Amino acid sequence: MALTCGIIGLSNIGKTTIFNCVSNTKAEISSFAFSTNKSNVGMVNVIDPRMDAMNKLVNSQKLITATVDLVDIPGLTKGASQGEGVGNKFLADIQQTNALIHVLRCFDDENLPHIEGSVDPVRDKEIVEFELQVRDLDLVERKIQRLEKLAKSGEKTAKHGLEVLSKLKAHLENMLNVRDFEVSADDKKSFINDMYLLTDKPVLYVCNVDDSSAVHGNKYVDQLKAGIEDKNAQILIIAGALEAEIADLEDPEDRKEFLSDAGLEEPGVNKLVRAAYKSLNLHSFFTVGPKEIHAWTLKKGMKAPEAAGVIHSDLERGFIRAEVMHYEDFIALGSEAACRDKGKLFIEGKNYEVADGDILNIRFNV
Repeated sequence: MALTCGIIGLSNIGKTTIFNCVSNTKAEISSFAFSTNKSNVGMVNVIDPRMDAMNKLVNSQKLITATVDLVDIPGLTKGASQGEGVGNKFLADIQQTNALIHVLRCFDDENLPHIEGSVDPVRDKEIVEFELQVRDLDLVERKIQRLEKLAKSGEKTAKHGLEVLSKLKAHLENMLNVRDFEVSADDKKSFINDMYLLTDKPVLYVCNVDDSSAVHGNKYVDQLKAGIEDKNAQILIIAGALEAEIADLEDPEDRKEFLSDAGLEEPGVNKLVRAAYKSLNLHSFFTVGPKEIHAWTLKKGMKAPEAAGVIHSDLERGFIRAEVMHYEDFIALGSEAACRDKGKLFIEGKNYEVADGDILNIRFNV
């Protein structure tokens, strides 16, 4: 199950630095606004400490992590929705993503001028969100025009769709995001989802801070937290320049020592990827054996046959049952055999809802 996250924000706020820390593709970094004409695309691994814990017991030949596709969108600016700066092309790139990582500058650097003249993450957030809202409003208005034609021709559902989208239009005109629009699940599926609206996507806010603020943040982080009305919003603190230094170290022990000196337990970008992974209500289940430990991505709430289908379509088509161990039981008891002996290996059928961290062995026949 592919997940694509778009990294968005104004120019010169550290997006590409953070992208380079986590991606298998390195992009050129510039201190000049609008210095690139394309989005950078890369793939990152979802680092899951549970895999190392299981491997200590199994000693597999290979570990295969879940992955996330990452798109570094060139910096936006005021008027992007009207073609200013990099313009509408990159708003269209954002439309193809599943979730957004909104990077905000929370550091001072006189050698790197802010495009708006001063550091103010709340203002920057509002600038970017306004451009996304304008783009969404345009898409909603276009669909309203299409539904009006259908309604005149007697299309039964068009009239109700017009009512839903008229309310959504007013919502956007009040500078509110689609993700905060109250609508039934059926109406959203029928009239909204097919537009892939930008402000409907889950968003994770990343405060890019200076090295000394990597652990506890700073006044700019505090300003952002106070300025975000959604108290459930995810906010991470990452020191982009520091993370870049960590990413350049090849020796694991050097990285560990560097992190310790900075007061960090793990690279902040690892937390970033996991948070983005969870922002779409995704989690991992595992297949474990001597050849490989493999993490697989699943939507929360999906059943065992669907999990089997993530591994291979034949497994879902011929699904018989799933042998399930919970991660905590496997670690505590030390092996599959021990879980079986202690009654901690469960036989589950088609209605079993796969939990985060479950270890599955699928039985099937095709």
